[in-house]
Amino acid sequence: MLDSIKEVLITQEALQERVAELGKQISADYKGEEVVLVCVLKGAVMFFADLARSIEGDVTLDFISCSSYGNSTQSSGVVRIMKDLDKPVEGKHVIVVEDIVDTGNTLHYLLENLKSRNAKSVRLVALLNKPDRRTVEVHVDYQGFVVPDYFVVGYGLDYAEQYRNLPYIGILKEEVYQSK
Repeated sequence: MLDSIKEVLITQEALQERVAELGKQISADYKGEEVVLVCVLKGAVMFFADLARSIEGDVTLDFISCSSYGNSTQSSGVVRIMKDLDKPVEGKHVIVVEDIVDTGNTLHYLLENLKSRNAKSVRLVALLNKPDRRTVEVHVDYQGFVVPDYFVVGYGLDYAEQYRNLPYIGILKEEVYQSK
């Protein structure tokens, strides 16, 4: 598996440092307020766990799963919710925790869907932002890193359900995903 990684783009240390900074920023912005962190499964789970531990204050956790990719490297443009939230978010501050903002299709749909549930506020924290691939504009309220247009894996991000367990963000060699 490691021979499939072209290079390490973001080290484990840099990830942990930036996640801690995001946690401090969110803690300050929501001091005295209850926050619902919504993890977009499965890719954001590593980031979500580390971020949740770095936020001080009243935080509840929920999970949602939606997809426009399947096992492909290209978005289909059709968004499906596979697992919905367990609790209503009406009247609550919601922070959606996402691994990467790529085309924006999935997140645009998800953010609009959550806003329609009468949340007090809906904001987005994304570990990675890939603006060069954007086809639908999505505002990222809290951003970890801007990344170039490479296929990246690790720290929760996958290709065909592999590589999620890598402790860093790596660039996947093109021959790996072009051969399938």
